[in-house]
Amino acid sequence: MQDRDLTEYSPSVSSTSKHLSCSHEFCELGPNCKSPKQPCPYIANYFSENTSSSGFLVEDTLHLATTDDHANKSLVHAPIVIGCGRKQTGGYLDGIAPNGLIGLGLGDVSVPSVLAKAGLMHNSFSLCFNEDDSGRIFFGDQGAATQQSTPFLPLNEIHMSYMVEVEGYCIGSSCLKQSGFQAQFDSGTSFTFLPDEVYKKVSVEFDKRVNVKRTSYEGSPWEYCYEASSQELHKIPNMTLKFNLNNSFVVHNPFFLVYEDQEVTGFCLAIQSTDLKYGTIGQNFMTGYRIVFDRENLKVHWSHSNCEDLSDDKRETPASSSHDKPENPLPTNEKQTPHGQAVAPAVAERTPSNPSAASTRFVPQFCMLRWLQLLLLFLSVIY
Repeated sequence: MQDRDLTEYSPSVSSTSKHLSCSHEFCELGPNCKSPKQPCPYIANYFSENTSSSGFLVEDTLHLATTDDHANKSLVHAPIVIGCGRKQTGGYLDGIAPNGLIGLGLGDVSVPSVLAKAGLMHNSFSLCFNEDDSGRIFFGDQGAATQQSTPFLPLNEIHMSYMVEVEGYCIGSSCLKQSGFQAQFDSGTSFTFLPDEVYKKVSVEFDKRVNVKRTSYEGSPWEYCYEASSQELHKIPNMTLKFNLNNSFVVHNPFFLVYEDQEVTGFCLAIQSTDLKYGTIGQNFMTGYRIVFDRENLKVHWSHSNCEDLSDDKRETPASSSHDKPENPLPTNEKQTPHGQAVAPAVAERTPSNPSAASTRFVPQFCMLRWLQLLLLFLSVIY
């Protein structure tokens, strides 16, 4: 995919934009406003150190194209809430998410929630990450008939995130004892994190089974790196996550490749330890899959996919063209939380189009920037 020029969103030049006032139910900072008619401010603090975003909440219109089984296309329009950032700190100043973040969580104010509440689609969506750094997002997608699944876990009896129970972790044909853990599927995290105890078991077992020379690379955040050619990569054992009812999730390429003179010269096991009780399944583990976040049935589904052929699916299009004017334009049951801790945004780093440009530096295979640019192909706010 070619790099795209980035254009800042400006409410003042959008014919459909309007500020949410301090009296709006989503405005948690409303009591601090001098007037209920003032634009509603927001503050989002991230787990990343000193990283935050603040500004004002606005409402604007999202324009989407729908396609049914007969390739008939139509346009739907839905109002969504946007945090229009005025001040960014921490990682944002280093270039992460240069063209913004899209809210895909379980809260009523997220994009999937708004679209489903307006009757525009099923309360479900899918993400598909391909090995060439491309991908797709489909709102309303219910997945393939052959997909596997596992349920989401509640946190304090409330479903707040896409948390799942991993029953076991396997390296090749060997499944590790006491390797179960809870993990969150997070498309906003480029790489994968495991609870420290599980990480140690997995990394040590992986190191035993890899018949290549171990090495280290300056600046690498990963502990286990190796010298290897592209041919040797095919001999590296697979990793598999085991879920309930004997469902399995094979990780095709959990590596971060190192290039020199356009050739693969090594790789790192792109998994890190976390001192949290739960892990994070990042984009690198999701590659090669169509991941369906089924919010109606509170399950995550997965099936192998090249992100192009989705013929074996259960997608359904909206039933009526009246969706151009949804009866319930905005969610009404949950306020946004301006002081809440948000998931750390993934580091966005521009991938050189030519691997040789990186020499022995790391070349991100799963670059958040590329995926965020891809979103612009499917989601466009008309200004």
